Amino acid sequence: MAAPAAPCFTRRGAIATIGAVALAPRVLGSERRVEVFGHRGASALRPEHTLASYEKAIADGADFIEPDLVVSKDGVLIVRHEPNIAETTDVARHPEFAGRRTEKVIDGSKQVGWFVEDFTLAELKTLRAIERLPQLRPQNAAMDGRYGLVTWQEMIDFTAAASRARPIGLVPELKHSTYLRSIGLPLEERFLATLDHGFVRRCPLVIQSFEIANLKYLRAKLGRPTNLRLMQLIDPSHPPADVVKAGGSLTSAQMMEAAGLRDVARYADILAPDTRSIIPLGPDRKLLPPNPVTALAHRAGLAVMPYTFRPENYFLAADFQDGKGPAARNPVGSISEMRAYLAAGIDGFFTDDPGLGRQAVDRAAAPSVGAG
Repeated sequence: MAAPAAPCFTRRGAIATIGAVALAPRVLGSERRVEVFGHRGASALRPEHTLASYEKAIADGADFIEPDLVVSKDGVLIVRHEPNIAETTDVARHPEFAGRRTEKVIDGSKQVGWFVEDFTLAELKTLRAIERLPQLRPQNAAMDGRYGLVTWQEMIDFTAAASRARPIGLVPELKHSTYLRSIGLPLEERFLATLDHGFVRRCPLVIQSFEIANLKYLRAKLGRPTNLRLMQLIDPSHPPADVVKAGGSLTSAQMMEAAGLRDVARYADILAPDTRSIIPLGPDRKLLPPNPVTALAHRAGLAVMPYTFRPENYFLAADFQDGKGPAARNPVGSISEMRAYLAAGIDGFFTDDPGLGRQAVDRAAAPSVGAG
């Protein structure tokens, strides 16, 4: 059966769909502004990294939308979460590409599949997106084959059009920089060349990475323009790939201690650990008291914006699950969980469901009845 036709994402169409939503991040108290980042768009509701996902995120009130960036064989920046596209595209259904299936080691992880760097842009444009989590998100899986892959340049153009209705920020993640440099496809220089675009020079821009050296390089190259911030992502299970490659001993845990956070603050503006590094789970999968990392990061001059809130029961702390099964979308529980983290002092967050994130922030910012 032929895939359903994709909606037309023209500039005018994008603007018309977005509608009227708030023009700025919400404010908690008198100073604190909380930002909602649409993780891979609105990936709980549309297949990730598609224009449909980004359009939904904007319509639902995201302040920023997140494209992850990798590089094609011919040097084009492609919006995908990782080089391996086996789980998020229909490449396995293309007999002409059967011979491209291979095994690689990326940042110490052995993977089998098809990899963006082995395809030209023209070849990638013949592929269609599929849902990464079909068992948890069958409504997204029903859209398999409907949307194509997106380049970073297309992402910029799309966001520029959407921003005519209200300001929309971009939060690109530079993926696997050390690996891509090792195979002759360095990411940073290609990315820097795109920042001359008039929209990117003025839009809110947060550049993120799990690595350190690339963020330091970008800081040295870009300085500190008012629209730009750098975000240090932290994976609690793995040290930064560039540190490992260089034979260093720095751990993720050390990066979240007071001295490590002071080091991060020398080149970055935002710390982005996983949510459970902010408030961990106990043996019963219920929330424990918050860790000190948020207060320590603030003391070092860093904002704290964790990843990733997801609305299905499967991902929620046990405090907030509703008993309707792991795949059930649980708006009430999801909003309650995000509000628990807002109460712990975070400054923003990534979410697969920006509409629920918007509600969590707006409810936390709303004055109490009778206040004033």
